[in-house]
Amino acid sequence: MKLNTREYGSGDRVALLVHGMLSDHRTWRLVAPALAERGYRVIAVDLRGHGASGRGEYTPELFAQDLVDTLPTGAELAVGHSLGGLTLSLAVDRLKPVRAVFSDPGWKIPAPGDDFDPSMFLRFAQGATQESVAAMNPRWAPEDVEIELRTLALWDPATLGMTGGLGGRDLMPAAPVVPSLVQVADPSFLLSPQDQETLRERGFEVRVVKGAGHTIHRDDFEGFMSSLDGWI
Repeated sequence: MKLNTREYGSGDRVALLVHGMLSDHRTWRLVAPALAERGYRVIAVDLRGHGASGRGEYTPELFAQDLVDTLPTGAELAVGHSLGGLTLSLAVDRLKPVRAVFSDPGWKIPAPGDDFDPSMFLRFAQGATQESVAAMNPRWAPEDVEIELRTLALWDPATLGMTGGLGGRDLMPAAPVVPSLVQVADPSFLLSPQDQETLRERGFEVRVVKGAGHTIHRDDFEGFMSSLDGWI
């Protein structure tokens, strides 16, 4: 499947951006221009079932193959958030970016019942209003709230079928394929302090963005960019 993409900038270096569940390329509204200003040609995708990309079967492997079928190899930088982080990690050996950043990646989704219910995403999407999105994400700018409502309207709820099979599994990579940074929310419901230490032992650099929620780049854009020091 060829994914819908949006490009920013025309620099000589290429950066790839991969969003998380429920979102699309518009989640990077601040990040993409900031990278373009630093000399990157930025390519942000809509994953299958999100934004303007096609629908179909939903598995982690298919999400990853879509990236390989859509994006150029050898980019200087690839960034994946949440589901996008998991997807990027499954495609990084074929995309071969120079550096990879995994932003609060979905490598250890809680098992259903462990204070986690995948259907909560559906209930949130179906009942989302400006007030409910803002209340759940008090640090978001009004523009991000509006974007969230528009992206939820395009999201295919069938993607949720994939999360049940991922719940309770440990999908943390055994080692980085390329030099890799893991950004972590504070606290992260996906990566515990022990998980973070395990990733460090496996060769990943791990940086916690203090006080930021799961969508770090929307909760604390300055903190997100600062944590990329030395990686962009």
